[in-house]
Parts: sequence; C-alpha cells; structure tokens
Amino acid sequence: MPSAYEDLPTESVDPSAPDLDRLDPAEIARRLQWAEVQAGRGVEQALGPIGEACRAAAAALAGGGRIVYAGAGTSGRLGVLDAAEMEPTFGAQPGRVVALLAGGPPALTRSVEGAEDDQQAGRKEARGLSLGPPDLVVGISMSGTAAYVGGVLEEAAEAGAVTVLLTACASSPLRARLRIVLELGPELVAGSTRLKGGSATKAVLNMISTAAMAGSGAVYRNLMVRVRPTNRKLRDRAERIIMNVAEVPRERAAKLLNAAEDEVPVAIVMHRRGLSRAEAQRRLDDCGGSLREALG
Repeated sequence: MPSAYEDLPTESVDPSAPDLDRLDPAEIARRLQWAEVQAGRGVEQALGPIGEACRAAAAALAGGGRIVYAGAGTSGRLGVLDAAEMEPTFGAQPGRVVALLAGGPPALTRSVEGAEDDQQAGRKEARGLSLGPPDLVVGISMSGTAAYVGGVLEEAAEAGAVTVLLTACASSPLRARLRIVLELGPELVAGSTRLKGGSATKAVLNMISTAAMAGSGAVYRNLMVRVRPTNRKLRDRAERIIMNVAEVPRERAAKLLNAAEDEVPVAIVMHRRGLSRAEAQRRLDDCGGSLREALG
C-alpha cells in the first residue's frame, strides 16, 4: 500500500474552497451541488469500463452466479445498500447479490474504520462465500488502499471469480480483472469520500445491478415486473404494472395478482396466454423467467 497517503487523489485539497468554514450554509450547499455535477461527469467519463462490468454482472447472474460487493466505510455501506434493494425491487432470490462490509454488521451504523486495513479478514470472508467462476466480485475503494478489499479480490481471483475494482485512484495497487477508475478531483471537504466519491459509487452500483437485473428478466419494458408487493405502495405498483402490460382494469389486475400468489409475471402470463397459475409458472420457468419470452 502507498506510504504517502497525501499523494492520493482522494486526499488532495480543493484550492477553490479554502474558506469553506466561513461560508454561509446556503453557499456551502451550492458548492456541494456543483461537486455533484463533477461526480456525474466522472462517472460519464468511465462509461466504457462500467459497461464492461455491467456485461460481466449480467453474465454472472445468467450463469447462476452471484454479484458480490466488498468495501469498507462509506464504500462498503453503499454496497450493502445496493444489495439490500435487489430482493424487493427485482424479486432477486436471497444470496444472488451479496455485500461484504469491513467490520461486519456493526460497521453499518458506526465507524469501524480500522477494519479496512485487515487483509486477512477480507480473504476469510470471501472464502466463506465459496466463490467460483460464475461469480462477479466488485471491490469498492475510492482511495484504492483498503487492504480488506484487496484481500477479498485476491481470494476471489484465486477461486476463479471475475473481479472488478471501483476506485478513484488510477495508481491503486489493488488487483482486479476489470478496473473502473473515476476521475473525480478533490472533495470539497478534503478526504471525505462520502461526498463526490459516495455519489459516484452509488451511481455506478445502480448501473451494474440494474443492468444485470434487466438482463435476467427482472425488467419488462421499463417495469420492475418481479416487484414484491410487501406493502400498500408496492401492491398498488404491482397492480398498475399488470394493468399496463395485460391491458386490464384495476379490479381485474387485483384479482389476477391474488390468483398468482403475488407473482406479477405469473399474473400477466395467466391473462395474456389464458393459462392456469401452474401452467403460467411452468411457461415462465421454461423461458428462464423471462416475461418477454413467455409472452411470445
């Protein structure tokens, strides 16, 4: 790992904001908003390697593998957040998108920053997942120095998994098959990568997971057809999706959803193909879960 942390891009000082502590809070907000624009540009400039990672993620799910995020601090928490959204949003089976966080669950709500320096902990936790060739492992480290992330990536590579490094440091010694380097410039508060770094990380993880889920059949047109209707808002959304795709009124959509035991694609196939619930489910299974293929 680099010995001169002051040379890292994430530790650089923004010369345009030497007086940040003296600014009006509204002016601080304005400058932070501009920094968000810069974060977006950094992501845009990296769309080439991001696209490669999206294809690798889709291939992992299509091959029966998993997407695994690994990070420390803000980077790790953002990985946990993205992974947690996959089941309710896309109906992903538990364990298909996994997040490893340095310091474990306690690090979600309080700082366990020293955990990022534990390479062996990263290796051990990666080993516990029994990684293999179908899996994709995304190591997230804006500074590019998190030994924990390096340990996860090394163990994953040795197990045959595809590895990706998401970082803001082009000279990072962390090794991965694919590298996404975000050129973000200094943070408004020097070293605080929860700002631009965090926003850019969230955007990239959104791209990777959404592209993979869309490729796995969890999206039809631009609708989240595998949404889990676990509350009133999501049930309403599920009914509206059925109304849209099956072209039926609300009352009929609600009855179809109930008959399909809350499985939106099953409800749609039942109506569009005139099948029973069991027949619709079998048709979807035969099509690999793709609603588009099941509808013909």
